[in-house]
Amino acid sequence: MNRAKERGVALILTLILLLVLSVMAVSLMFLSQTETWSSMNYRLMSQARYGAEAGLNKAANFLLNSYTPPGGAGDPLSNYTMTASPVTYSGNPVVLSANSGVPSNYPVSSVQSSFSTAGQGSLQAGNTTVNYAAYATTLSMEQVSVYGSTTPATIQTWLITSDGSISGLRNAQVEVSAIMERQATPVFNYVAFATSGGCSALTFGGGGITDSYDSSTVVNGTVKTQPSDGNVGTNGNLSTTGNPTTINGSLSTPRTGVGTCKKSNVTAWTDNQGTVTGGLVELPQPINYPPPDVPNPPPPTSNVILNNGNCSGVSGCTGNAGVYTFAPGSYGNVSLNGGAILHLVAGTYNINSLIESGQGTLVIDSGPVTLNIAGNNIGSGTAVVDLTGGGVTNASLIPMNFQILYAGSNTIKLKGGAQASGLLYAPNASFSFSGGGNWYGAAIGQVLTDLGGVAVHYDRRLQSQGFTIGNYFLSSFTWKKY
Repeated sequence: MNRAKERGVALILTLILLLVLSVMAVSLMFLSQTETWSSMNYRLMSQARYGAEAGLNKAANFLLNSYTPPGGAGDPLSNYTMTASPVTYSGNPVVLSANSGVPSNYPVSSVQSSFSTAGQGSLQAGNTTVNYAAYATTLSMEQVSVYGSTTPATIQTWLITSDGSISGLRNAQVEVSAIMERQATPVFNYVAFATSGGCSALTFGGGGITDSYDSSTVVNGTVKTQPSDGNVGTNGNLSTTGNPTTINGSLSTPRTGVGTCKKSNVTAWTDNQGTVTGGLVELPQPINYPPPDVPNPPPPTSNVILNNGNCSGVSGCTGNAGVYTFAPGSYGNVSLNGGAILHLVAGTYNINSLIESGQGTLVIDSGPVTLNIAGNNIGSGTAVVDLTGGGVTNASLIPMNFQILYAGSNTIKLKGGAQASGLLYAPNASFSFSGGGNWYGAAIGQVLTDLGGVAVHYDRRLQSQGFTIGNYFLSSFTWKKY
């Protein structure tokens, strides 16, 4: 075989292989470098995003804790056009800015200056410095009446936007935004709510039940109840005892589990033959009910004893022989003795304390009647309201027609009856139901005890009557990179 013509083939093949290997090596090096840059880009983008989130949270923290919404003398609502969204001032959206690229448009310079300081800064991530700057735009604003207070509150919805940036050999910039809002919510969402976070914050026994009705359908004292919507809530534990004690609704609490409640292990529900038909609803956080306004000026602390005589010496009181009427006004320590009957007409009553004994009875002639209880110079643990004599008669069975507001921590005692109807708002006080029968309305206190078998009926109309301000929350979280 003639191999002369094949001389040099090995060299050519070697060169080709070297070329292929060189191309592969260069490709691998390029791929490795690409992966390195890709990892670096991802790291820088993540760091920039975390910086932007830090700016968003700094801005939210300022609005939550250091910012006073408009409505005061130095920042009247007349400055703003609240029918537009975003809300405008002098024709432009209302903006608080710590971002040099976004101009501020807020009428109070001190607020803008404080936000500018709080809404920008930097973070160290290894050898990298992440800068952030936020701005907040007012999307909506309204003033609402807060239950238990004569001072209206302004609630707002903010769009918070924050930039996180890294400058250097390779740059990164990320924008994060979220909506922070606060809403007005019905204060009486539950037939009973206990603000205590401990065991037996709510106690139902003796055959007591909850359910609901609609006060607009009451005709001649005839009530149609339904076995639902009798929801209860607490920041602590519900204890139910005895059969047929039944919560015809749900239990809402930030606690979890069913079982024995201990100080070190507060369960949601301690069940001893009771029933919660609607199950457990876990609250994301405890519910805070602000105390109502304290009567100002405070009522007197003198004794007003209504028995069988006349009340000519008491300003605002008329009647005798055991039947009396108060005009709206200010009264001291009122006692109903020996079967005395006290009539109240629509208006506001600032009363230091109100105690029934014997068959003393409170009658609501027209409403709304608001009792602002002061409880001054009343011994610790002593009742400031005790309606367990003859109870209360509110023939309309409209709870809003009889309201008891109390900011202190003494006890309140209520009694069920055929026409017992009203609202109790005393978030720092312990209260109890007794006497069997019915109570039409709702109650908020620190600790509730119903061991007297009282049936508590929730008026579903309360979902649209009497409001409080809920907690701020963030929603609609989005981000994008540049």
